[in-house]
Amino acid sequence: MESDKALVVFQGKEIRREWHNNEWYFSVVDVIEVLTDSPTPRQYWGKVKDREFEELELSPIWIQLKLLSADGKKYLTDCANTENMFRIIELINN
Repeated sequence: MESDKALVVFQGKEIRREWHNNEWYFSVVDVIEVLTDSPTPRQYWGKVKDREFEELELSPIWIQLKLLSADGKKYLTDCANTENMFRIIELINN
């Protein structure tokens, strides 16, 4: 499964993903960019994390994985599996 493409395209935009622990994990920032058209998806995600997790003292529902960046290097990136990504999407839409 790991040999499958590490990118998926949704609405013409690429979403990075990584096969980890026998399931796909998707870049939270990439999904936020697609869903919100925010010019600063990292800042948008930071505000969601502050509001929904840190202030309420909830456990994170994401992990950090090294994903390939536009500069060709891999960086730690917040990622969520399919189930938790749907939970994050619900938070964004509230």
